[in-house]
Order: sequence, then structure tokens, then C-alpha cells
Amino acid sequence: MRMSHAFATARTAAVHCPELVARGPRPAESAALLADDLSGLLSGDRLDVTITEPEPLTGAQALERIGPVAANSLLRVGVTGETALLSFDFGTALALTDRSFGGDGRIGGIMPEALPRSAALMVEEAAGVIAAAITRASQADTPCSSGPSSAGNGEVIVRSESASRLKPFAPEADVLLLEIAIANRQGCQWRANLTLTSERMNRLLPGNGRSPRPSGPRASGSGFAAPFAELPLPLHVVLAEFDLSLSRLQALAPGDTIPLAMGRQVPLMAGETVVAHGSIGTAEDRMAIRLTRLPQTPPAPPAIAPAFLPVPASAQGVAP
Repeated sequence: MRMSHAFATARTAAVHCPELVARGPRPAESAALLADDLSGLLSGDRLDVTITEPEPLTGAQALERIGPVAANSLLRVGVTGETALLSFDFGTALALTDRSFGGDGRIGGIMPEALPRSAALMVEEAAGVIAAAITRASQADTPCSSGPSSAGNGEVIVRSESASRLKPFAPEADVLLLEIAIANRQGCQWRANLTLTSERMNRLLPGNGRSPRPSGPRASGSGFAAPFAELPLPLHVVLAEFDLSLSRLQALAPGDTIPLAMGRQVPLMAGETVVAHGSIGTAEDRMAIRLTRLPQTPPAPPAIAPAFLPVPASAQGVAP
């Protein structure tokens, strides 16, 4: 009995080119990492985030594209702490701040010469979120170490309105510029530029999967949470208002007396907005206002018992 058999030749195993094996997902495939993270800053919006394919430029061309003035943040990202430059134009920074406080987030109007403090805080918070997402993506292919992790969470190193002052790369360096487009379901779209040197791209963007993200509900941004909770807000108290003719105003001289009729309730104001009403008195030998009424605005903050608050030195009017 013959035990020999004619076996068919096995097919050659598939061999993929290095570009397919080492490529990993492209930046556009990792954009979903940012959508959930940024939604918490923008009144809980449902966001769509897209990232363009990298555009090769020289360092000088990238700085020219960003412009001489922008909201720039130098980021530390990735398992090796590489640097990348994130840039928002002023219009986008102001629109994002407006949306974070419940506004429509539209870009337009006259641009200021410098960012308001609230917009600068918003840019820093958004940059931190983006830095963390980039770091998570870069960690996806990194084996876990048994010792203390050397990978950070991504952070903002420094901010400046001049990208060249941050010196993120040499003018002659080969860099890659990616545009991050953020859109909500109300038709708003905001854009930022992420720029980094070519040799850092493979270490940072992207990875082969998602790291676990913290579970639980995500709170919407508000004025009672970071980054705005510690923002100083100047208030003033209007003790009295009166009309005076132009001729009487021009004739005023030191020693003149102007009678004031001060009401029982005076307004506490932030700019032109009335935030509370109260009565004037003293507390610990200082002039003070006792809050008696707060505007009814939904959602209302937790009820606060009436208290004496020192009157700022900038209070308008003169006590009788």
C-alpha cells in the first residue's frame, strides 16, 4: 500500500509593504479623540472634528501662514515630550469663548489688538485638551512599561501672540502643518493650525487605537468652572445718579455742594449689567452693601444668604 499523497502547494503568505505595516491610521482617522474632549468646553455641543492631511512647508512658510499675531500655544506632547505649535486666530479664540458662555459662537466683528483675559484662558484650556488627545494617540503603539511611566498627559508649555517668539522650529526646518476643523450642529466652524517638525510626526500622530477614556457624564462649561472661575471681575456700586446742565457743569468749582438723593436700594453692577441690588451700611468700620435682591436668571446659582460686602473704591457717587 502506497502511503504517498500529492499535496497541493501552499499559497505564499501575504507580505505587506513597510508603508502599510508602519503607517498606522492617518491623522483624519484620529480626529474623534478630540470631539468628546472639546465638547465639555463648548456648552456640551455635539462636535465633528476633522484633521487635514499634513502639508509640508518650511518653518518660515509655516510662520508666515500663521501670521504675526495669533493665539499661539507651544505644546509638550507624546511619550517623549516632543513640542508642537497650536495656533488659533483671534476671531476663532473670541468665538470659542463666546460659545463656552452659551453664545452663538459666530466669528465676526472688530478684532482687538490683544486677547481679553477670558479668551486667553479659553485658548489655554482648549490647547491643553488637544495636547492630551495627541499624547493619547501617540501612546497607542507604545508598550506599557513596568516602571513609572515616562509619558505625560500633554500640556501647554507657554503661550504667546507671536509664534516666532516661541521658536517652535528653525525657519529652514522641514515642518508639517495640519488644520484642525471643529464644527457643531448649529452650523459654527472653528479652525486651528497644528505645526510640528517632520521627524516628530510619526511619534505623535497617530496611534493604532484609542486609550481608555474616563467614564461618567461630562459637565458643560460654565462661568463657575475652570478656566473662568478664578477670572477677576470688577464690580461697582452706583450710590446716586442725577442730571446736571452743561452750563452748571462748566461752572463747577472746588467747594460747590451737589445734593444727592440716594435710594433705599442701590445697584451692584458689572460694566453695564446689574448683578444685584442692596442697601448701603457699614461693616467693621467700612462702608458696605447688604445684598437684598438678585436677578432671576435661569439657571440660578445656589441661594446665598444676605451678607455685607465691602464697596469697591471705584463706587460711583458720594455718600451723603
